[in-house]
Amino acid sequence: MRKKSNRTVFEKVTVVDAGAKGKTIGKAPDGRVIFLNNAVPGDVVDVQTTKKRKAYFEGSAINFHSLSDKRVTPVCEHFGTCGGCKWQDMGYEHQLFYKQKEVENNLRRIGHLELPEISPILGSKKQYFYRNKMEFSFSDSRWLSLDEINSKKEITDRNALGFHIPGMWDKILDIKKCHLQEDPSNAIRLETKDFAIKNDLSFFNPRHQFGLLRTMMIRTASTGEIMVLIQFFENDTEKRELLLNHLAKTFPEITSLLYVVNQKQNDTIYDQHITCFAGRDHIFEEMEGLKFKINAKSFYQTNSQQAYELYKITRDFAGLTGEEVVYDLYTGTGTIAQFVAKKAKRVVGIESVPEAIADAKANAILNHIENTTFFAGDMKHIFNSEFIKQHGTPDIIITDPPRDGMHKDVVEQIIKIAAKKVVYVSCNSATQARDLEMLKEMYRITKTQAVDMFPQTHHVENVVLLERR
Repeated sequence: MRKKSNRTVFEKVTVVDAGAKGKTIGKAPDGRVIFLNNAVPGDVVDVQTTKKRKAYFEGSAINFHSLSDKRVTPVCEHFGTCGGCKWQDMGYEHQLFYKQKEVENNLRRIGHLELPEISPILGSKKQYFYRNKMEFSFSDSRWLSLDEINSKKEITDRNALGFHIPGMWDKILDIKKCHLQEDPSNAIRLETKDFAIKNDLSFFNPRHQFGLLRTMMIRTASTGEIMVLIQFFENDTEKRELLLNHLAKTFPEITSLLYVVNQKQNDTIYDQHITCFAGRDHIFEEMEGLKFKINAKSFYQTNSQQAYELYKITRDFAGLTGEEVVYDLYTGTGTIAQFVAKKAKRVVGIESVPEAIADAKANAILNHIENTTFFAGDMKHIFNSEFIKQHGTPDIIITDPPRDGMHKDVVEQIIKIAAKKVVYVSCNSATQARDLEMLKEMYRITKTQAVDMFPQTHHVENVVLLERR
């Protein structure tokens, strides 16, 4: 017996809001929410549902009766297929409005928090070409458009160098021009693809696991330095050196030309040996005279310009006088710790990734900073009473956890310490709100500031200052 379809068409639905994960929101006739993936608030659309749940639908707009005045024309030819910039069709001032609204709603509805007067979100001066790191994938079976599929022509150019189609791990969209990273990023990517095709260098087949060329990472620092890492699947020295020598000759501005041979089923490089083919094995970022050494595995905020603004807000919220012991939880490579160190008595950084802590220590030496110490370990285990006793009770705690937020044991330890201030930096205001709710009996929120690190997307950072009651 054929299963009954849950797909329904709703006509003339007004899109009223933007929600989490870049979705926009309409209302079905029965009052249930409809989450849409291709509309802008203010559009009036017919909706084809794709999922039906007890409390909501998911769907796509299949017909537009009227277009929102919040719409703009996307600049990228790949918009709508590439999943990287879902809000390119919405004016930037409206993107900022909905990002700030999401932060405030999460803090109030999830955290049930009393908020002070909200500072306006800090927008990015660059709305395009702001990323300092991009990762592209090679494929010998690129994503085909409907026009290509419906065409009777034989398709022979199946090689691609670009991004995964959302939700399809083995389909790669060939990118002609990406508007997220400054040149020579596009030139390097396109030249790599053209040279590989002309010289019969095979592109990776992710489904059947064969082919020479697997991924490409490009980093462009604010200092002007450039890193290129090519990931090969097959270990063919002659072909590998043919490509790398060509890139080194064609783009002498590349500071760090690296490669890795990775024959695992996944393309993560953190457990792989990286080889420096030409130049240095690292590049440098710079901020207020501080230099940060970035290698292929290093974490660094991907919007350098806005990272500087984020760190200035964090330091300002901390209100340091030079007499405070500061703990920087989830310190990463120690960028925030070193950024605030000159205004603190001492800074203690904690991070779970040993390689990141090694980078933090090396950067502190490079910057002649002597009042920071860094420790590697699982936060919920290392950040305990014995650690506090050994390294001193913090006057101020800065915490910048991953998207999942802080473990409840870490929150409980913060409550136990009762530092006079906590500055909470978050890339996920929902988990931030959850953690803040656990802290609200001891702390009150006195400042909150959203920062847009990723224009054309729904992502947003938020900084909150907590002061002990």
